[in-house]
Amino acid sequence: MRRRVWATAVVLGLLASVAPVASARAADTAGDGPLPLERHFDNSAVSDDARPGEADFDGSGASLSAQDLAAAGWTPGRSLTVQGARLTWPRRTAGEPDNVRADGQSVRVRGRGDALAFLVAGTDGTDTGGTETGGTGTVRYADGTRSAYRLTASDWRTGPLATKAVALPHINTPAGRLAEKARLYVVTVPIARGREVASVSLPRNPALHVFSLAVRPMSSGWTGSWAASSSGYTAVGPWTDRTLRLVVHTSAGGPRVRIRLDNTFAAAPVRIGSATVAVQAGGAAARSAPVPLSFRGAAGTEIPAGAQAFSDPLGFEVPANTNLLVSFHLPETVTAAPVHRMAMQTSYVSEPGDHAGDGSAAAYTSTITTWPLLTGVDVGGGPGSVVLLGDSITDGDKSTPDANRRWPDVLAGRLLRQGPRQNAVPRYGVLNHGISANRVVTDRYPGDGVSTDTGGVSALHRLDRDVLAQTSARTVVVFQGVNDVRWGTTADQVIAGLREIAARGHARGLRVLAATIAPCEGEARCTAAVDAERSAVNAWIRGADAFDGVLDFDAVLRDPERPSRMLPAYDSGDHLHPGDAGLAALADSVDLQLL
Repeated sequence: MRRRVWATAVVLGLLASVAPVASARAADTAGDGPLPLERHFDNSAVSDDARPGEADFDGSGASLSAQDLAAAGWTPGRSLTVQGARLTWPRRTAGEPDNVRADGQSVRVRGRGDALAFLVAGTDGTDTGGTETGGTGTVRYADGTRSAYRLTASDWRTGPLATKAVALPHINTPAGRLAEKARLYVVTVPIARGREVASVSLPRNPALHVFSLAVRPMSSGWTGSWAASSSGYTAVGPWTDRTLRLVVHTSAGGPRVRIRLDNTFAAAPVRIGSATVAVQAGGAAARSAPVPLSFRGAAGTEIPAGAQAFSDPLGFEVPANTNLLVSFHLPETVTAAPVHRMAMQTSYVSEPGDHAGDGSAAAYTSTITTWPLLTGVDVGGGPGSVVLLGDSITDGDKSTPDANRRWPDVLAGRLLRQGPRQNAVPRYGVLNHGISANRVVTDRYPGDGVSTDTGGVSALHRLDRDVLAQTSARTVVVFQGVNDVRWGTTADQVIAGLREIAARGHARGLRVLAATIAPCEGEARCTAAVDAERSAVNAWIRGADAFDGVLDFDAVLRDPERPSRMLPAYDSGDHLHPGDAGLAALADSVDLQLL
């Protein structure tokens, strides 16, 4: 299997070499050494709607709307957590310089972590027909070493909506409004783990605009126990003054807990009035009184569009392999929300009022089968997490509802049941990031707006959020591709996507495992031509040096007498999804040592 050399690695334009320098200060070109980012601001991107000519973001007089930003919750000086990094929207009024055009400036940045996070946008896509702007910069560490990075920003008018942090509904110009979406992006690049960053030199490309920059801290002391991907942004409720009580199943346990709420894909903030956690007794009833969670010391929080919120650490004994009740009150009207559609789990909605603290199920009179807003539950301590990036088979489609028989659940159980022996694998948390209908290289959900499609953005477009930014991720297992080939994507295109996922994962220090695509003859779209493409992808996975290990799920599920179809004992009946027995067979086939 592939062995990684970390001294010098070039991955997708990323240079991750680390070399000594005389000192961080001596290497800076600025006479006074590195300065805070705001001291470098030389461009005005934001205008008031009443005075659209007071800013010129792209050289043509166009700009972002201050009113649109405020409506999204992006107000001057506000801290925004995106992909685990805490960034600050510039504390500037409309018309003032609020970003820097990258031209090699040396920026004072401090912290230890696993990545740098940039709040950025490019401005040359409209004229050139492109969608990305990039360049290479340098990170300097307090110990005198440095590393290079490649920063690429999508264009603010033509870049993909699937990867944006926030989209605004119009663009200001001196001639008036344009009904065209403006985009801002958060891009992360790896840094040397554990070394203290002292400064960052920006790339030299004035079409690359930087609004904010921070070191993303490592999630030391935490293990991801449960997670779900935002698969789309759908109409809900509407919910006004209601409490959601979501049922989630832990993998790893621990003595502390925190939750993560994501307002992914949203155009407006969402307010959380209060939140609690409890162990489930049955249905919406808690085993004991739910324990209040807090957010930066407050009972609730407001999550801006595109941002996320972590609750404060709470001393609470989280049992492994157990259902939790995570409850949160929505005091304002919510008509649409980011959701994970295929929960395969019944959760609950209350009558009007804040019922997060109720131990009784009495107020919870409605049910839902999605997970809105909640994307993670972390526990204190532990060895870290394994992330499973997949489609409906990983999501648990056709498994028994409310029974936690998805193959990730069975795998988590195997890790927990290991006896004390010399070669036992750490009892990792298992994070299920499967999305039904998801594809490797094509977006199902477009990444913006209210939609009934909850197939998610592509694995490539969600990789940063659903894998690289996940709590204490150590290994990722990629089990995708059947939806791509069933809908006309070629084997070569799928292979290119899988290769990119492996490269990006390795650049962040993750082990990357790939699973072969399961057979599906008998399902309407699984023609002989599709099976040929599937087989070509599998042949590449088995022989490639791109991965640290291969899980041959095709071999586990196929009928030996007819390899293009699933063994009938494992087939749920639709010839595409395994039933409970097939999902258990997948989990039981995993060599735990590969994790």
